[in-house]
Amino acid sequence: MTAPHDEAKRDPAGDQRLDVVVVGGSQAGLAMAWHLARQGRRFVVLEAAGELGHSWRSRWDSLKLFTPAQYDALPGMAFPAPADTYPTKDPVADYLQAYAKTFDLPVRLNARATRLSKIDDGFEVQTADSTFRARQVVVATGPFQVPFVPPQARGFDPSVTQVHSAGYRNPQTLPAGPVLVVGGGNSGFQIAEELAAGRTVDLSIATSYPMLPQRLAGRDLFWWLTRLGLLRVTVTSRPGRRMSRRDFVIGTNRKRLERAGVRFRPRLVDADGHTVRFADHSLLEDVGVVVWATGYRSDYAWIDIPGVVREGHVVHRRGVTEVPGLYFLGLSWQHTRGSALLGFVNDDAAYLADRIATSLGSAGSATAGVSQQPSR
Repeated sequence: MTAPHDEAKRDPAGDQRLDVVVVGGSQAGLAMAWHLARQGRRFVVLEAAGELGHSWRSRWDSLKLFTPAQYDALPGMAFPAPADTYPTKDPVADYLQAYAKTFDLPVRLNARATRLSKIDDGFEVQTADSTFRARQVVVATGPFQVPFVPPQARGFDPSVTQVHSAGYRNPQTLPAGPVLVVGGGNSGFQIAEELAAGRTVDLSIATSYPMLPQRLAGRDLFWWLTRLGLLRVTVTSRPGRRMSRRDFVIGTNRKRLERAGVRFRPRLVDADGHTVRFADHSLLEDVGVVVWATGYRSDYAWIDIPGVVREGHVVHRRGVTEVPGLYFLGLSWQHTRGSALLGFVNDDAAYLADRIATSLGSAGSATAGVSQQPSR
């Protein structure tokens, strides 16, 4: 990200209250920003990291999207890769940076939101060194916020190397020897298969997910999903409710990993020193390395507005909360299966942009007030 964008070259904060603050500068936040820019809104995007695309660039080295390039575009700009190729993490991060630069989006880097509160005429968003005031707020921090490691991890001996998939990079960064991978989603399968090329791997699965091939009858899976309308099935419909209860493993399967030498284990029950016990009462001894592919949990502790989050879940209807002017974008199954996917988040962004336009009226409507103040 270049310096002009880091400092928000078209400084929307200035000395007036903003129309909108967007919290989060990954794909959801940038899609929202594109719509706000087209409306002529006074807004800013607050990104916690020091560069756009950081959450992508920090994933493991061999990660590939399971959506082909033609389904990976944000509004107004195609993803720069041939159709039916599968981008890796760094090109995705580069794309997000290029997107913000192309549309001159006002992004503030190193601006993690530490508190969101309601004030009389809108909202106040605090970062470590600034305070922003706006009439409306879009929280676009996404579904992957805090790596989750189950409590069984505490039973391992301190000499056991433990790493969450968020911190895994490649096989060379792990100590030599066998590896236990815990987690049966896409991350667990991909990491286990990669590690099996050079060492013994056990994969512990608590929940079995349906497995779908990457291509069917010469077409990519997402070609079929879009043509059949499955990516537009809403979470409030009967099939959507069923689909939202479980994820899918795409592009691989159990037999493929077994051929690669991966040994499948049931749910991990507990750990004691270097030994783990599984749900079938079997044991695995001499465990020296564990990769936890056990997903993420949301962290909304910084949102200081009653009723927005209940039991860890955002209370909303298609991203619209019960608090007027507060929206969420990029949540898993916010409206459809595509709500949290790079190339499909725009549907929800456009919907929220229309809601914002209806609420705020014509552009340039921000009234006098202080939109950015030094924190006390």
